[in-house]
Amino acid sequence: MKRKNQGKSKKDQLFPQKLDALKEMMQSKFENNQDLTFAIYEQDQGTRVAVFFIQYMAKESQVKQDLLDPVLNSQDEWSTSSLKNDIPIATQMTKETLDEILKGLLVGEVFIYVEGETEALSYLLLNKEHRALNKAENESVVLGPQISFTESLITNMNVVRWSIRSTDLVMEKFMIGHTYPREVRLVYVKSVANQTDVNTMRQRLQDLDVDDVGDTTILMQYINDSSSSVFPQYYATELTNRFTHDIKQGRVGMLTENSPSGMIAPSTFFSFFESTEDMYMRWNVGSFLRLLRFLALLFAVFITPLYIAAVTYHFEIIPTNELITIGKSRAVVPFPPLIEALFLEFLIELLREAGARLPTKIGETIGIVGGVIIGQAIEEAGLTSSILIIIVALSALSSYTVPNYMMGTSIRVVSFPMMILAGLFGLIGIMYGACFLVIHLVKLKSLGRPYLSPVFPFYLKDLNKALFRLPLQFQNRRFLSFQPRKSHRYNREEARRQRDIKK
Repeated sequence: MKRKNQGKSKKDQLFPQKLDALKEMMQSKFENNQDLTFAIYEQDQGTRVAVFFIQYMAKESQVKQDLLDPVLNSQDEWSTSSLKNDIPIATQMTKETLDEILKGLLVGEVFIYVEGETEALSYLLLNKEHRALNKAENESVVLGPQISFTESLITNMNVVRWSIRSTDLVMEKFMIGHTYPREVRLVYVKSVANQTDVNTMRQRLQDLDVDDVGDTTILMQYINDSSSSVFPQYYATELTNRFTHDIKQGRVGMLTENSPSGMIAPSTFFSFFESTEDMYMRWNVGSFLRLLRFLALLFAVFITPLYIAAVTYHFEIIPTNELITIGKSRAVVPFPPLIEALFLEFLIELLREAGARLPTKIGETIGIVGGVIIGQAIEEAGLTSSILIIIVALSALSSYTVPNYMMGTSIRVVSFPMMILAGLFGLIGIMYGACFLVIHLVKLKSLGRPYLSPVFPFYLKDLNKALFRLPLQFQNRRFLSFQPRKSHRYNREEARRQRDIKK
């Protein structure tokens, strides 16, 4: 989707224009919308000026106090140059084309046009309602800051600048969407971020030719490296602390107007298993929890397929005592293990989706009561075995340990084809599925960077940031896989030096 370069030509010029004709044109464009305010004022010398804006989009009190009062009280003859000096508003810009003016009105700009001039003055006096900063709901944390982004881009930018107090912090502005334009900010620290990553993201945003982007998560899908992959290639977070931490590490971020989440790129497969709590805990506890999540990943993907393969084809790998127990449990089940497992997994996904869509209190009740009562009922009815209920429940719990919702959903989706392969071909099918999965992850890219880094390609010095944690004294380097401009965060020898007072 490429955007064609369009420069301003004489054909695009709207001005000079008579005010009556300009008013009629604006009203026709907005279908005589009563919210469009178009006021004409005239001086004793006969000079006329028009002030027009959409009522609910602009702060009318600020329009009167900061804009109209200086204009109407001016002793000079009205002109574009004199009004530039008389109106003390920092967001002053000039617009010359009809397309620029229409887009400006829709984002809260107030326009002043002096009859006969070749350009109009615009001032951003946006009257925008937004919710206050609150605790994150989708990314639960126990330790550390818990402030989440809001739908207000200005608020989100303020929070980021408050956290990264550096003149190197850059927030490039893009307007994406030719029918419903939306402001997008490309965020990075210019002294740390890799310039190739910045240029790649900038180019992808400039090449977008869409009518609307809607949200950060939708924008991510437009600029993905692989749209056919089930795995997310960029990390979307609602935690301001997670966003700013990755920006300071040299990655590139993105904030979108009316979106309560920020995007981080490039991201690796291992980034989705990191939690902000890992940074605030002791290094050994943080490492344990991170390794626990990777173990849970293996359980979520492989434990149910292994059960299906063992019960269907490979009885010899099951201990005799367990085999007798499984045989008794399955004696009354009329379905093969594959159908039985798919039925239970489908039931788990049904309960999860119902709990997520219902109001909070009702959703919690559905999850608990539905899981317990329905699970017990289908076992008593002989539709499934008790052992498989335990295995499917363990698989579901393992997938919920992933801190990122998108990655957790992707893992649950991957488990279904793995179960089908196990039911059709046994352990050989699981091996085929695992190999295909690894090959896919090896080929996958995130902003042009390897998705499995630092495991492939192998970077030994990055393993302590991806798979586990070392004490902070040993984490003086940034993620070298992404080749940041500044690889060192601090002097390692100084950080390890003994701080006690010598007697």
